[in-house]
Amino acid sequence: MTAVFTAPPEFTVFHGRAEIGRTDPDLLTEHVEGPRKLLLAGRNWLVTYIDRNRKRCSVEPADEGGRARWSGFATVRVRSFHPARAARDVLLGEDPPVRLTPRAAAALAEAHDRHLHTVHPGGTLVTRHTEGDIRWWTWAGHRANATLAASLSAVVVPHRRAHDQWVPLREDVTPASWAAAVPQAPSGLCLPEVDERAGRGLKFAEALPARLAVATLAARTADVPHAEEALAEPVRFARLTGT
Repeated sequence: MTAVFTAPPEFTVFHGRAEIGRTDPDLLTEHVEGPRKLLLAGRNWLVTYIDRNRKRCSVEPADEGGRARWSGFATVRVRSFHPARAARDVLLGEDPPVRLTPRAAAALAEAHDRHLHTVHPGGTLVTRHTEGDIRWWTWAGHRANATLAASLSAVVVPHRRAHDQWVPLREDVTPASWAAAVPQAPSGLCLPEVDERAGRGLKFAEALPARLAVATLAARTADVPHAEEALAEPVRFARLTGT
C-alpha cells in the first residue's frame, strides 16, 4: 500500500456541531502562553479541545487574539527559506522575473514602502520600536526562525511564535548582549519546541515512544542549515519611530 500526501493534514474546527472550517496543524502544536486562539471564518475562536487522532478541534467564540496561517500546497512551502529570501530581495529593489499587472505593481510598491525598514543588503536587521517591541528580521522562513528561537534563549522571548520574516527578541537586548549570546548558540542549533501532545497525531504514533514522536515532529519543523546561514550573517541594529 502506498500513500501520498501533498501537504500536512489540516484540522477541522467545530463550534458545537457546526463545522467552522479548517486550520493549519502548526497552530495547534506550537507552545503558546495563555489560551490558544484561532482566527477563522472572519471571527476569533478559543480552542477548548483538540482531538489529534481524528484531526479535529472544538472552539468557542472569543473577543480577540485569534491567529491564522495557511501553508499552501506547493512543493516548497511558504514558510521555507528561499521564498522568504525572494521576498526580501524584491524589497531590496530586485525586479520579480514575471510580467506584473498594474494592480500587482501597485501592491508591490505599497509593500516596499511598508517593509523597507525591515531589510538591509548587508545581512539581517534588529529593530527596536519606540514602544519597546524588538524584532530580529531574518527573512529566513518560519522553520529556520523557529530553529533560531529555540537556540538563542538568552535573547529570544520565550514561548512566542517565530514568524516567517522575524523572531521576537527580549526588550533588554542590546548589541553587547546580542554579541555575547550568539557564540553561546549550541553547535548544530536546537530543534524547535513542540507540544508533547502533538506527537500523538503522528501516523503510527502508538508504535513510537513519546520522546521519539516529539523529536520526529520537531525535526520536521526545523531548518537547521538555513538557520545557521542566517545566524552567520552580519546584524545591524536600528531604532524605529512612529506607527
